Amino acid sequence: MTFRCTFMGLYGLVWALSFIPFHLSQGMGRLLGRVLGAVSRGRIHASLDNLRMVFGHQLSETELLMLNKRVVVHFAQMFFEVPHVLRLNQRNLRDYVVFENEHIFRDALKQKKGAFILTAHFGNWELMSAAMALRFPMQGAVVVRPVDFKPADRLLEILRSRFGTEIIPKRRAMKRLLRAMRDNRVVGILLDQNVAWYEGVFVPFLGHMACTNKGLALVAERTGSPVIPVFSVRRPDGKYRIVFEPAVQLQHTGDKVRDIEENTARFTRVIETYVMAHPDHWFWFHRRWKTRPYCDLPEDFYHRKTGHGNTMNPEGEPS
Repeated sequence: MTFRCTFMGLYGLVWALSFIPFHLSQGMGRLLGRVLGAVSRGRIHASLDNLRMVFGHQLSETELLMLNKRVVVHFAQMFFEVPHVLRLNQRNLRDYVVFENEHIFRDALKQKKGAFILTAHFGNWELMSAAMALRFPMQGAVVVRPVDFKPADRLLEILRSRFGTEIIPKRRAMKRLLRAMRDNRVVGILLDQNVAWYEGVFVPFLGHMACTNKGLALVAERTGSPVIPVFSVRRPDGKYRIVFEPAVQLQHTGDKVRDIEENTARFTRVIETYVMAHPDHWFWFHRRWKTRPYCDLPEDFYHRKTGHGNTMNPEGEPS
């Protein structure tokens, strides 16, 4: 009963927000973003810490604070934009988005090998996914990590599958990805989130080593399906440009480990290019560099290792 009431409340809110004209909703988002930037803590501070880590050597603290405010405003606008997925249709699609270089995508589909859409938590990825499902006659799917809050997860599932897109949970997705490519389907993968060390490989991202999911490199190598980068960029008039980039050229040396690392790095460099060009569009609130390629030992490690008040030297011998 609690789940149903909460879900209906969330759906009712999104349904009501979808009636607000798009430009007006973006204005409301800008206002909300300015308020949040002024009074909030927590995640907003996390985004500022990430910005300092990446841009601290080239931007002043004042410039970093201004950039962080732009990040908050962008995602506050997205909060009001996503409900419009409920209003999208073939007639009004161009009121929301314009497509650039879509011939790249159409040519890739002609190979009959399926295709992977490489993207990130950038721009308005939810609106982009819905718009692509409307624009192109295809069997689409997207790999997602389920949201911990179940009513919100159910709501997002409804929005994401509104135009027939299949939802593939991230955990144990490999078999379904292979099947999707055999069926000549299109699968979207957001490759910009931190993963545990055993799920990924460490590749450079924005000047720091980031543990990145290796699944896309594995399945692209196995299937030969093209990997097409696609990103949404907000235009000055409020519409989004949905930009298709040429397929990422994969390395094939026969050394599986080396190829996985290099191809994952190539995917990441594409994402990095867009983040550097439009830093306010990326989801800086995420702890992207949480998994480290090394582990600092606690200060009392050697003491705890021996017990009874003894200590150990770095070679592991009592001292």
